[in-house]
Amino acid sequence: MSSHREAPEISKDPVADSSDLYAFVSPDAPDTVTIIANYVPLQIPASGPNFFEFGDDVLYEIHIDANGDARPDITYQFRFTTELRNDKTFLYNTGPIESLDSENWNRRQFYSVTKVDSHGKQTVLAKKLPCPPCNVGKISIADYEGLAADAVHKLKSRETVFAGQRADAFFVDLGAIFDLGTLRPFQDKHLVGQKLFNYAGKAVNATDQTNVHSIAIQVPLDMVRRDGKKRVKASDAGAVIGIWTSASRRQVQVRNGDGKADDVYVGPQVQVSRLGNPLFNEVIVPMAQKDKWNSLPPSEDKRFAEFVATPELGGLLPVLYPGLFDNLAARNKLKKDRADLLAILLTGIPSGLIDGFQNNTGKVQADVLRLNTAIPPAAKPNAFGVVGGDIQGFPNGRRIADDVVSISLRAIAGVTLPLVDKEFKPDAAAALVEQGLSIKNVSSGLLKKFPYLGTPFDGFSVPS
Repeated sequence: MSSHREAPEISKDPVADSSDLYAFVSPDAPDTVTIIANYVPLQIPASGPNFFEFGDDVLYEIHIDANGDARPDITYQFRFTTELRNDKTFLYNTGPIESLDSENWNRRQFYSVTKVDSHGKQTVLAKKLPCPPCNVGKISIADYEGLAADAVHKLKSRETVFAGQRADAFFVDLGAIFDLGTLRPFQDKHLVGQKLFNYAGKAVNATDQTNVHSIAIQVPLDMVRRDGKKRVKASDAGAVIGIWTSASRRQVQVRNGDGKADDVYVGPQVQVSRLGNPLFNEVIVPMAQKDKWNSLPPSEDKRFAEFVATPELGGLLPVLYPGLFDNLAARNKLKKDRADLLAILLTGIPSGLIDGFQNNTGKVQADVLRLNTAIPPAAKPNAFGVVGGDIQGFPNGRRIADDVVSISLRAIAGVTLPLVDKEFKPDAAAALVEQGLSIKNVSSGLLKKFPYLGTPFDGFSVPS
């Protein structure tokens, strides 16, 4: 996952683990923005009888900042409740599930949606919306696609929401990347014969044929822009929004421990997970501070700017691939901050650097996913996003098919440095860095409409 198991404590709490966040202008509804927040990652499809679900004791939130202060102007809160119909069976379902209210479906989940404005005013938009079941198998659920479609809810307040199991669409060769940044196809193309490496081969999508639980919301653009306009120019500051997601749990404290009812104090919600840009906590924040980062709001991210300015991986590349990143190595010796990465990850890219594009949110340094909502969906998307010449892709928001691993690696390798340092010439290898995977390596495929992520894998067909 782009942010799965990225910190020691959240790795023990997958129900609250923010694993991926997507935000993009909807290709089939370009007057809306779609935001997808994934949790409960790396689900093995054959997981019965206790199939995966959202946590009833977790507050899930999607935050939208419209004015660049790294504080939410809109927050959508999702709370879940689980109901057990039959306490005499061990089964998730006692027969075929043919509808969202099927009597055969034993363990069901519902959720509420609450909107919170910048002043803290809460408005409940919906109550007891049904989630679809987990995809048990064809005998249990003959028409899973139909059930999932029934679980897409159009709210009176104009938003469309979905919460439930989906196939994971993130693609990454975890085994190679975390084996000291090894890039298998990069080796094959450019490093044949070097003794530094002991193996080579095709990249493997480590997350394929696994499921996640997704919270997806589609919101009209005029509802998320600071001025409420339906049409703005890409150069307008009001076109850019910042998005992040979080998960929180109630603080619980045992005071005396003598068994009395008043011994347990239940306090306020405490944030245990968050996610803005993919891979930020994973490969930027040091191990000793990862749990602290998860507990803080984006408005505090200036604390971590030094790790963006001098990324550890940027120093490793010339060592791991000697002779291929000499220009980067020479730049590293100057000990100058990486202003390009600071802009991409913490403030957004200002106008004037890339033709027709900016997603700058001001001076406040914050890890949020920045989206220029005035840039329409690309007719022919490029998986390498902005570094591939497609300004609708990452780091302008994040589309599902964007190869965020390769984009991030290329940026760290130096391809974006000329934006802020005209004298720097990227190494030839920098523009060739890639993990060797694409959305074609996601065997579930994607939907052409909301909620876009594909049908989850069922336990019968994928029993491993």
